Amino acid sequence: MKKEWWHGKVAYQIYPKSFYDANGDGIGDLRGIIEKLDYLKNLGVDIIWISPVYRSPFVDQGYDIADYYDIDPVFGTMADMEELLEETKKRDMYVLMDLVVNHCSDQHEWFQKALADPEGEYRDYFYFREGKENGEPPCNWRSYFGGSVWEKVPGTDNTYYFHAFSKEQPDLNWENPVVRRKIYEMMNWWLDKGLAGFRIDAIINIKKDLRFADFPADRPDGLCSISNMLRQAQGVGDFLTEMRDATFRPHHAFSVAEAFDIKDGEMPLFVGDEGYFSSIFDFSTEILGHTEKGWYAIPDSSVTLVRDTLYESQAQMGDHGFFCNIVENHDEPRGASRYLPPEGQNDYGKKLLAVTMFMRRGLPFLYQGQELGMTNCPFDSIEQIDDIFTRDEYRTALDAGLSPREALQSVCRFSRDHARTPMQWDGSAHAGFSRNTPWLQVNPNFREINAAAEERDPDSVLQFYKALIALRKNPLYADTIVYGSFEPILREEDNLYAFYRRSHQQSLLVLANCQNRELTVTLPEEGYDTVLLNNYKVFQKTGRKISLLPFQAVILA
Repeated sequence: MKKEWWHGKVAYQIYPKSFYDANGDGIGDLRGIIEKLDYLKNLGVDIIWISPVYRSPFVDQGYDIADYYDIDPVFGTMADMEELLEETKKRDMYVLMDLVVNHCSDQHEWFQKALADPEGEYRDYFYFREGKENGEPPCNWRSYFGGSVWEKVPGTDNTYYFHAFSKEQPDLNWENPVVRRKIYEMMNWWLDKGLAGFRIDAIINIKKDLRFADFPADRPDGLCSISNMLRQAQGVGDFLTEMRDATFRPHHAFSVAEAFDIKDGEMPLFVGDEGYFSSIFDFSTEILGHTEKGWYAIPDSSVTLVRDTLYESQAQMGDHGFFCNIVENHDEPRGASRYLPPEGQNDYGKKLLAVTMFMRRGLPFLYQGQELGMTNCPFDSIEQIDDIFTRDEYRTALDAGLSPREALQSVCRFSRDHARTPMQWDGSAHAGFSRNTPWLQVNPNFREINAAAEERDPDSVLQFYKALIALRKNPLYADTIVYGSFEPILREEDNLYAFYRRSHQQSLLVLANCQNRELTVTLPEEGYDTVLLNNYKVFQKTGRKISLLPFQAVILA
């Protein structure tokens, strides 16, 4: 595998609306990011991915883009964006923007022109189809946000347009070479401005099965998951190869894809020296237990199941390339609340999660507030939730017979709003995020969990992340941590992460006891007497026997 500039880096996702509000309107902005760059640099971050800041009506929090060439005024101006690029460059940092090109906003001029002139060129920028003879939509696929993927065109009898997400997010027609060319022109325009690359949203969805055939219904609504179509659609690689060669390669840009539904055996096509992308996110644990019934039907996943899933994911990637490893992002609940048992939702457990994430092979991708150990927010009613996806899943749970209280509890396990509550900077009003009331409520635990307090505490979660990042970049160990093999051991022990990271130079051992009791294990080989990092102040080892305290995680050399 060819070494690339991004391999040894640490990345950090910013959800700008909730990161830092510099102008006091209750909404985070680009100037807020600029003001916090030194915080990120001090943490050890090299690459920042900024969720959408393009002009948008915000039906889906900016993932409905009305103008790819403009910054939404709520976030600032293009001058602010250019200043951000300049300031990151001064700090040897890199910026990725979110690339949302499966769909756009229904307010985009292309879609408005398509509606205005059914015979014009823009009509073929989207998927317009006539409904069935009985007036029903062309097929029975369900959108990700609920309801049909087809929306009737206003003022017509039986004409529909396609949207995989909300009806305000019409899908772009990637079969049209003019659409593809205009998308590539836009991408290159941003890369020429100084972007280091893109995070690519929902990219598998760009290829449709144009037969638009019905599938068996999987819910009482008579619809079926759109995933059925994605499993049958063929040829997305042609689009992705063309995009790579027209944009990423000429700029030596970094690209990381949100790519669900990759078919068996296709991993080498997506990542690696000749892959479509530099990397893809490892979502293997995020989709555990998912069912077409809805969030309410997803069972809890055991620590051992999560561990084995991550091990299998590492094995599937092998030497093809690198995953981007995550614990949480803007679409997921907080990792500390999701992956740790209640008794482990403390600083020991949060540091353990950090170790198991950073020491896997791949590029670690932090999400804002993860480095503080931020947790899920206790929402008391569905009215407190802003997220369109959570609200749809709440209705689904009610339709399935759950009481309002049960439905709220079930969807709050996975609500995207947990990750979108404002960043907790200090213990002052609104957690120091804004001078005024934020757009989304602040987690009430902000006085205990915040950046200012953790900067002062040498034993905080934040300080542990700094130490972990420093270890990853330490020249004595960097080659092994970045490029070394990943070799699980002691798999017969439930609730235990145990694996080697090996290179020609050395072998490191990672142990993490993810349970509320002490565990003693016997190593298969001698050595490993040097403690590189430990989330406790004590460590017990006699020969090949190691005793781990509850939620203890150690890295040994």
